[in-house]
Amino acid sequence: MYKTEVRGLLIEGDKSLGQITKDIVKPIDAKTPLWWYITLFISLSMFGFGIYCKYITVSVGIGTWGLNNSIGWGWAIINFVWWIGIGHAGTAFSIFLLILRQKWRTAINRAAEAMTVVAVMCAGLFPLLHMGRVWLFFYVLPYPNTRGPLWVNFNSPLFWDFVAISAYLLISASFWYFGMVPDFATIRDTTKSKIKKAVYGFFSFGWVGSSKEWLRYEALSFVLGGIAAVLVVSVHSIVSTDFAVSVEPGWHTTIFPPYFVVGAIFSGFAMVLTLVTIMRVMYKMNDFVTDSHIDAVARILVFISLIMGTAYVTEIFMAWYSGSEYEIYTFFHNRIFGIHAFQFWAMFISNAIVPQLFWFKKVRRKLWMVFVISIIINVGMWFERFNIVVTSLSRDYLPANWATYSPTWVELGFFVGTLGLFITGVLLFFRYIPMIAISEIKSVSKFNKPRKDYLKHTGHE
Repeated sequence: MYKTEVRGLLIEGDKSLGQITKDIVKPIDAKTPLWWYITLFISLSMFGFGIYCKYITVSVGIGTWGLNNSIGWGWAIINFVWWIGIGHAGTAFSIFLLILRQKWRTAINRAAEAMTVVAVMCAGLFPLLHMGRVWLFFYVLPYPNTRGPLWVNFNSPLFWDFVAISAYLLISASFWYFGMVPDFATIRDTTKSKIKKAVYGFFSFGWVGSSKEWLRYEALSFVLGGIAAVLVVSVHSIVSTDFAVSVEPGWHTTIFPPYFVVGAIFSGFAMVLTLVTIMRVMYKMNDFVTDSHIDAVARILVFISLIMGTAYVTEIFMAWYSGSEYEIYTFFHNRIFGIHAFQFWAMFISNAIVPQLFWFKKVRRKLWMVFVISIIINVGMWFERFNIVVTSLSRDYLPANWATYSPTWVELGFFVGTLGLFITGVLLFFRYIPMIAISEIKSVSKFNKPRKDYLKHTGHE
């Protein structure tokens, strides 16, 4: 039983079921605010610049990037892993808390799932462009063909990434869309616009809310949740194996799969916190995204931050304890005290030290501080991916191969374009889709009463 006396109210304002529907659907029926148009214009401009940089990459070649013979993986792989990590937590947040039957997830899970779908779309662009000859992308598809002995290289990390991304995008989009069907039907039945009634009616697939439909809906939710829970762990484990199967110093380690999975959940949960704070402020969703919700996510981030700090210290300790001069050089003379010291300490401070501020209740109660810390965490996670990719490649076993790396404006523009795509997707989600799951909020509204009131309300006192 959910104890409101201990964990706080799930919904504030003592709302009826009808009021819940009205408040959540209100942003869809209301006039679009000016800030939304301004932000959309900026994000579309960023996305347009990114498309231009993609055109330059495809028409001229990968030579427009700052890669060289030593550092064959640069910003493309850094940002690919970063976006995949952000996308992970959306599903992890929704699925794991669903399986654990955490009632407070209902106000946040829709935004987390939307973030997942858009972030995975952003991530998929990087390995696609990194292939160089993007028009031959279908060569990574394992299907019967007439190319004779030319077949998919099952040992290629590129093929692993393709399988991981496509499977994850499919199940995440399915789980996200499936959860919105009852809400689309609600909008269909409540809106006065004939166009909206037709559009949302089409996407609701004729949902009428019968007992049979709800039984099948809940059963399928747990089935999809179980499949997605496995993918959350496996996808980033596959991405980490891209590195761990090599013999590069700093990569060839067994800690990478759990290290990458936890890091992905860490960055994604931070982005969830960023989105829900925006929802609270810009759309006045204080009654649904309460201080208790923010507090719960902040507490999770503290716990994961301790795991990340432990992982960083473990890597450093094993490099020293192994006695391998190559590992010692990579971690101590290249990262901690070397030319990449700034990136290392930016990663360590942002991910292992700054989130510890969430131990203090006053910090967790100040929304602007929560927002800033969530941004700092994702900046730190980007630096983590930079440390992993660039520092090991720039200084390998042979000094003759040592090289430096800096991104070109084309790589910068490519990344800016994906940021624009992500912001655009989030804005469209805020505007045209219920940002909070109406049906799930209603399902937990009965737990919003104190224990005695709930027993009296249900006749079990």
